[in-house]
Amino acid sequence: MFDLFSSFRARLLMVLASLLILTLGVQYYLNLLAERNTARIIAEQEQALAAGVALGVKSISSTQRLVELRDAAHQPLLDPQARRIADILVIDDKQQVNDTLDPRYFPVKNDDGTYRYFQLRDVTTLPPLVNANLLLDDNVELPTQALSPPSGSQAVGPRSFPFPIDTDSGRWYVIVVLGHARAQTGLWSPLRPLLPTFAVLIIAILFATILVWRFTRPIEDLSEAARRVAQGDFDFRVRAANRSDEMGELSRVFNEMIANLGRTRELEAKLHLAEQSAVVGRLASAIAHEIRNPLNYINLTLDHLRTSLAPEDKKKRETFERLAVQLKAEVARINTRISEFLNYTRPAKLEMRPLDLRATAEDALRMVEVQAEENDIQLEVEAEGSVPAIMGDEEALRSVFTNLIINGMQAIDGGGGSLTIKLSSHDEGRRAQIEVADTGRGIAPENISQVFEPYFSTKETGTGLGLAIVKKVIDDHDGTIIVKSKEGSGTTFTITLPTASDK
Repeated sequence: MFDLFSSFRARLLMVLASLLILTLGVQYYLNLLAERNTARIIAEQEQALAAGVALGVKSISSTQRLVELRDAAHQPLLDPQARRIADILVIDDKQQVNDTLDPRYFPVKNDDGTYRYFQLRDVTTLPPLVNANLLLDDNVELPTQALSPPSGSQAVGPRSFPFPIDTDSGRWYVIVVLGHARAQTGLWSPLRPLLPTFAVLIIAILFATILVWRFTRPIEDLSEAARRVAQGDFDFRVRAANRSDEMGELSRVFNEMIANLGRTRELEAKLHLAEQSAVVGRLASAIAHEIRNPLNYINLTLDHLRTSLAPEDKKKRETFERLAVQLKAEVARINTRISEFLNYTRPAKLEMRPLDLRATAEDALRMVEVQAEENDIQLEVEAEGSVPAIMGDEEALRSVFTNLIINGMQAIDGGGGSLTIKLSSHDEGRRAQIEVADTGRGIAPENISQVFEPYFSTKETGTGLGLAIVKKVIDDHDGTIIVKSKEGSGTTFTITLPTASDK
């Protein structure tokens, strides 16, 4: 079982919890900064308001204008560039603008030397007043826009603060107009507080993407594995089996399933082969008796002919004897092939002894010399250098040569081809190599992998045991056999066998 902290679910929960903590931490830090910034802005506004009131009161008792007093004060909060104080209005007891920082409402000098003042109600640039009903007398006439209380976006916009001042000539008012409460303005200013949250979301998405990608990548491997298993490939293994999470556990179970399916397929193939062998074995046992009876009769008749009907002429008797012996040998060979056929699925009983491969190959070729001559097929045995002797069973290897030679001759359609057995030393003299090459029609690519399977044959009358017997004999001799073929260009069987010195 995988460890809890290696679990994808546990890791996902830990990542989500970490992102939640990080988000809360960032938001807390942003709120703390916002509170500090708000406190700083309020403090600056209070200082600016106090400075504006002081400047207005000073203007009432001074002959200097507000603009002159502001310039002489060298107060940073009163600097127009700071945009803290938008305007200061000094209103006399007749509700006239006695002084202001806005040149549009400066008193205008008449021709007779007197001054014409703007009325408070005519100041169209005056923003909403804060607590006007508490600080202004009821008879004070205000501009329309100054009467609406600040709300919404106006809460951080320009605002007016009236301060009543009692003088010898009556009640005057100092109205201080504060600028925007925001320290920064512009299109991106409202978005800047959202940037840290956006960064946290980007990090969360990145981590989630990496985690999901890492978790789902093995699913693609599992899909590919399932496809290959469906096609019969049981050698494939999922690479994610070394992971320690759920996907690793699933991959290991899937690999075990593939291995079990492979073993099951091998067992099914062996069972199928055993069933085929059992069926053919029973059939062969049934017909072997019918074949061996005539062979025994032929064998006994040959013995009778040799003893009773041999020619009196010495030369003819020698020829008669030689032919009779050869016939008896062929009868014995047929009987041996029947035994091999019956014993195909049984453990081999080989009589191993040093053999000359060339002599064995030439002996096998002699059986088909007449047929080869009739079909204009050239037979040849070639030896490259010194061919070492091998340890083998003579009859079994003769059967190998015979099967390959007969198959090669049958593949040469219409005659006129050639069949060559090439012998050579291999693997620095530790093995002997045999190549049986024909110029026949070749083997189709889709059939190459099946040529050594029992009961597989492309011939209408073939049993499919010839090459299977060849493969079994070579395997019993600790040898190897491979086939190379190209349709229309012939086929080459290459065999390697251990030498007598290597045994």
